[in-house]
Amino acid sequence: MQEIKVKIINASSNPLPSYATAGSAGMDLRANLEAPIVLQPLERKMIPTGLFIELPNGYEAQVRPRSGLAIKQGITCLNSPGTVDADYRGEIKIILINLSDQPQTVAHGERIAQMIVKPVEQISWEAVTELGITDRNEGGFGHTGK
Repeated sequence: MQEIKVKIINASSNPLPSYATAGSAGMDLRANLEAPIVLQPLERKMIPTGLFIELPNGYEAQVRPRSGLAIKQGITCLNSPGTVDADYRGEIKIILINLSDQPQTVAHGERIAQMIVKPVEQISWEAVTELGITDRNEGGFGHTGK
């Protein structure tokens, strides 16, 4: 496993994101709030983390929901997985939505999402007039049955 160094500014009072276990893929991100926020059913809000990062070129940070928050409270992330590009220097903010039928409170320091850093590759397009044939070919959504 390759370890990369990522510069981070933590403008919150929360600890830096860290891996919960040796085998964890993601690091929990915490809400940076002056007061708790109540999410009404089907309401979405942008939640600040107080974190600013400088990823090396060729990497992205993916922001994903936390399974426990989703199953226990019905809160998940929109735009998931969200991508933090290597050249972005603004605050990492999480778009949360309450999919439950009850109001849900998000408190300062609460773990609201997880972040995974992954290598990415950029492509260059090759304009052609034909694509190779496959067994699937143009078969789309649901074409393989149940």
